[in-house]
Amino acid sequence: MVGIFEVLLFLCIVAYFFTKERAIDMVDIISNRVQEAYGSFRMPNMFGADTEQNGGLASYTNLLKRFGETAKRQRQLNVDNERQVRQQSLFHIKEMPIPHVQPELKPIPGMACPYCSPTESRPQLGADDRRRHAIDILRVTTHAGQQYARANNPGSFDWGVWCPHLAQATRVRHFPYPQVAGVVLPDERVQEALDTAAKESINDKRAELGLAENDESFDEDSYYNQMLRKHEKRAEKILIGMRSKISNLVLRITSWVLYKLLPCFMSGVAAHPAQVEMIKRAIEKHPDVPLIFLPLHRSHLDYIMVSFILLNNDIKCPLVAGGDNLRIPVFGSILRYDGAFFIKRKIDPLTGKKDHVYRAILHTYLQKCLTAGHNVEFFIEGGRTRTGKPCMPKSGILSVIVDAFNDKSISDALLVPVSINYEKLVDGNFVREQLGQKKIPESFASAASAIMKVLKARYGLMRIDFNEPFSLSELVKSLRKSDTAHNYTPEMRRLQHKPSSSSLFGTDVVQEEQDQRQLIDNIARHVVYDSARATSVMTTNALAFLLLNRFRDGAPLSILVEALDELRALLNGVRDLGFTGSSEDVLRYATDLLGPGLVTKEQRNGQLFIKPVVMIPNVIELSYYSNCLLPHFALDSIVVTCAALLKREAERKTSADRHDHVAEVTIGRQALLQMCMEFAELLMYEFILCKPCQKLETVIESTLQDLCIREILSQPEPEYTEDQAMARKLAYNLEREGLDVGDDDDDELNDYFDDRQNASTVVGLGGFDNDHTRIHFPAEKHCDRLVLQSVLAPFTNTYSAVASSLHQLLDGNSIVESEFIRLCIKEISTRVEIGDCKYGESISTDTVRNCLKVFQKRSYIEITNNNGVRLVSLQPPFDTMSEVQNIVQQVHIFV
Repeated sequence: MVGIFEVLLFLCIVAYFFTKERAIDMVDIISNRVQEAYGSFRMPNMFGADTEQNGGLASYTNLLKRFGETAKRQRQLNVDNERQVRQQSLFHIKEMPIPHVQPELKPIPGMACPYCSPTESRPQLGADDRRRHAIDILRVTTHAGQQYARANNPGSFDWGVWCPHLAQATRVRHFPYPQVAGVVLPDERVQEALDTAAKESINDKRAELGLAENDESFDEDSYYNQMLRKHEKRAEKILIGMRSKISNLVLRITSWVLYKLLPCFMSGVAAHPAQVEMIKRAIEKHPDVPLIFLPLHRSHLDYIMVSFILLNNDIKCPLVAGGDNLRIPVFGSILRYDGAFFIKRKIDPLTGKKDHVYRAILHTYLQKCLTAGHNVEFFIEGGRTRTGKPCMPKSGILSVIVDAFNDKSISDALLVPVSINYEKLVDGNFVREQLGQKKIPESFASAASAIMKVLKARYGLMRIDFNEPFSLSELVKSLRKSDTAHNYTPEMRRLQHKPSSSSLFGTDVVQEEQDQRQLIDNIARHVVYDSARATSVMTTNALAFLLLNRFRDGAPLSILVEALDELRALLNGVRDLGFTGSSEDVLRYATDLLGPGLVTKEQRNGQLFIKPVVMIPNVIELSYYSNCLLPHFALDSIVVTCAALLKREAERKTSADRHDHVAEVTIGRQALLQMCMEFAELLMYEFILCKPCQKLETVIESTLQDLCIREILSQPEPEYTEDQAMARKLAYNLEREGLDVGDDDDDELNDYFDDRQNASTVVGLGGFDNDHTRIHFPAEKHCDRLVLQSVLAPFTNTYSAVASSLHQLLDGNSIVESEFIRLCIKEISTRVEIGDCKYGESISTDTVRNCLKVFQKRSYIEITNNNGVRLVSLQPPFDTMSEVQNIVQQVHIFV
């Protein structure tokens, strides 16, 4: 009973917190229930015979039974509830999306060379940055504009929702852009150039009048002052036409206009957020160091698109070096206010005389811009690529930047290689120029007409990739170190690229030592190599490459899907793909985008059949998109082509000797690598096959090993006894340490070094290679080898035709270079028409020019400048028919 009253008291206390009426009612109800329970309760009579009849013990027993049943029901209810909860949990687990497993972190495309740029000096990216993918900035930045409008106008009319592009243009950061034109002319360099030009004018005048140097009848001082004033006026005119007038207001207006116009003809402009983040972190780490943006050049749209992305990511826009052919009414002024400064395509007059004044003004203007804190952008290739693959770099403007670093005008510079690619080129095509016709100069009418035409068409996606910024000082240091460390053979020295003599500041003007000129050229080649490796592969690139190199006669869609899947797997982790989705959708999209002029589609046997248009000039335009992938497959193609040629020669010799069929033919490894070096030398102006900090022999050997891993070729490992293996391993380690083991008593060591000494000196490959190592050809990979052979076949066919055209220079004939190029194009066209060459894309003016450069470097021909006219002639002793035939044979061996 005490317990019951305790419960009653507790309930009364709880009820106190209710209203008085409810508390009184609660007390009355509880009291009645307690009384009922007490009245029915009887003490059990445990000794009476009528115990159950009296009801005391029976009531107690029934009460316990009911309590037990209630507890059992409660336990069963709890079990059912738990079962239901588990079932619901399982249901939710099944319906929930599968948790995303974080993939293995890979470096994003465009990372700096680990040898030339130490890791500790580079801005590090977090895991989240490296997992991100490229995004369409036209859409993402619009949301940023809306957020900016909401944040800066809380509670007011949300104009950023209705005018997101205007909000974004308002949001961009304001940067100072000081004008430096006023300090250019007083500079000492410019004054010295004016003095030199005035003195040259005096000498020219004396020569014109036929006067001697000591002839006092000529008033030299008066004429000097007259010429000096003339050159000063010309210098002012040059500077006015060159200078940039970059403006924050015009940049914002241009950004707003681009937001409106770009969606009219492009499906998007993609950029990688992590790449932009790398630039920002580099700026934070080196706030006073200028950024030098070095894009590969594909379209006139490149000029403003880099600035467009930088502006909308709050990065200071650069001054952009543009050709003076773009200095046209209206459009030229817009470009000037967007940061462009205009330079001449040809610095020197046609007579070959050096324009000291122009060179000095350009050099000084760039240097003043760098010291004033401007970022700079220029196209390292000089002009737009006409073939789709990267061109050899022009190192003129780069030499100015290196010069500014050497004379301490700037403490350092951050080089940022940039890759730009389009699913469909906005500029149309370069077929006219590849066929040997002259380029149509830009004008206001042509520019306006081109813009109207572009707005009515569809060009797909544009992709811009920024490489990781790397320090110029570190690159210079590492390249100088590699130049002294590498022991180049005479053959390797021949492969060193000759600096361009047509660059803005030719080697005779910059006045640098040979190693300094080579250093600048190596930096330029490093930039082009990095940019080419970082260029994203677009849908049209993949389709065109497959069609021209694997399915030239066309293929069903299902077969193309399998081929594209293989290509995507091969490029995964090596090249960034500018597309996603199923391969079938990608192929259908790319086919529609290229159009029936380049790719045809028809129904065959109930399925879609896709075929390239291989007629001239259509195939030349299609090859432009395919050539984007050439730098990736160039080394593979060199090794496989040389292996196939050596195999063919071995089969011919074996069949002639044995007069029977040989089941399998193998070739020597050293012979293969030596031939690869010769082929690489022939293509030295077509491709940059390795970074300047690498050895070409090592890269070729690595390519061969990779082909063996992919089982396209095979190289069985020689079997050694345990003692032989240990001896060779010891010898290899000792050689790497630079120890002298020539007097070692171990026979295996001496045999090893004898093999090394007897090996070809052209290929110093390391490892345990000797002439007995053989290369095999797996039969199941025959088709893959044919595909890789076709990659470089158009180039070798062009080179062979140019070599055959050299006979027209016999008997001392000299032909104008442009006319000789037309003769070469005619020879290639004839071969295509009669079927001797099945590659219509071999008709390429750029490839012909590159071949002439190789022949000139080998001293086969001589190109002279005769009053501004370039003449081509054979150079002794190659001016005989037998020598010309030898040249043809040397080139034709690779066809």
